[in-house]
Amino acid sequence: MAYKNRGFKTIAITKKAESSVIQGHPWVYDGELTDFDGRPYDGELVDVLSSKGKYLGTGFYNNNSKIKIRIISSNINDKFDEAFFERRIRYAWDYRKTVMGNDTDCCRVIFGEADTFPGLTVDRFNDILVTQTLSLGIEQRKDIIFPLIYKVLTEDGQKISAIFERNDVSIRELEGMAQNKGFYRLEGLPLPETTRTVITENGIRYNVDYENGQKTGFFLDQKYNRLAVSKLAGGRRVLDCFTHTGSFALNAAKGGASHVCAVDISEDAVEMAKSNAVLNGLDGRMSFRAANVFDLLPEISKSEGFDFIILDPPAFTKSRSTVDSAMRGYKEINLRAMRLLPRGGYLATCSCSHFMKDELFRSMLKSAAFDAHVSLRQIEARQQAPDHPILWNVPETDYLKFYIFQIV
Repeated sequence: MAYKNRGFKTIAITKKAESSVIQGHPWVYDGELTDFDGRPYDGELVDVLSSKGKYLGTGFYNNNSKIKIRIISSNINDKFDEAFFERRIRYAWDYRKTVMGNDTDCCRVIFGEADTFPGLTVDRFNDILVTQTLSLGIEQRKDIIFPLIYKVLTEDGQKISAIFERNDVSIRELEGMAQNKGFYRLEGLPLPETTRTVITENGIRYNVDYENGQKTGFFLDQKYNRLAVSKLAGGRRVLDCFTHTGSFALNAAKGGASHVCAVDISEDAVEMAKSNAVLNGLDGRMSFRAANVFDLLPEISKSEGFDFIILDPPAFTKSRSTVDSAMRGYKEINLRAMRLLPRGGYLATCSCSHFMKDELFRSMLKSAAFDAHVSLRQIEARQQAPDHPILWNVPETDYLKFYIFQIV
């Protein structure tokens, strides 16, 4: 059936882009647009058509971005009003309640494209929602979307006191948006006096600085991976590398480790980890070092007796062009850890970069084990928590690789 214009400007795309969109990927890139029927303004909704004029979807246009169109619907009958966005928010929240059960006090409420809100992240830390907006189309509609998120959660009996925006990321500038951070004003709600809160995850309390902490203030995606580490830590001497706020280290200590040493290059992160240890009464079995892990691992002696090492580094690569360099970095720390561990020791290791594909990560681990003259007995292969859902037709949503091995 021929496309009947319904008031939106239209853009035709290449056959390559058409194939990608039909398979469910929501991005149309620079160089994939072939014909405009009316020149859209940045952030405007446009209808996307095939080379033969068939309707493919509707999305946000942005000429500033390499991603020229971010599709939000393939249903030609959708009307993009408040009711549309409220349905999407309710769907996302109902999903979290299903997959997380009662464990939604600290969770990701909206995960961008995986929840068909392109470029939008919403994390919940108790009564605080922290947002990050990387799409101009969402930015222009946040005065519709943010109050609706508050409405959906509070109508479900959730206490929400504030929304804080963490838009202090350079990628916004590539979308034609300025960096900023601060409270989003919700009508009738007073602004909190502080930008810190205390959350509880896996029975452990954390101080969260959602104004200045990494990303939105705390990494929620490793929640159940931390629990898996806790179950293996009993009676062991644990070295937690790249500890950040101490989350893996604290889970290991709570799991009964005889001693946990938490290491991070950031002195501020180490101080936060210390405060979290004190908050949970676990500091008596923990020590902390501010050091570069790459420098520290070669200096540690086997006599220190670590028999469980956790490697949770930041993303070593954020583009395809730096994957080879990242592979070298991942191999170096994993090789050092494998050499340091005794036979029968345990290694938890991960990568949080989408560009470090699982097959590459596994290949790196196999190479490191060969050079370390050890064998790896796999205990678990895990991914991000289910509140960070993976869409198989959007590979960018699949980013976290997490493995636990015994050294044999």
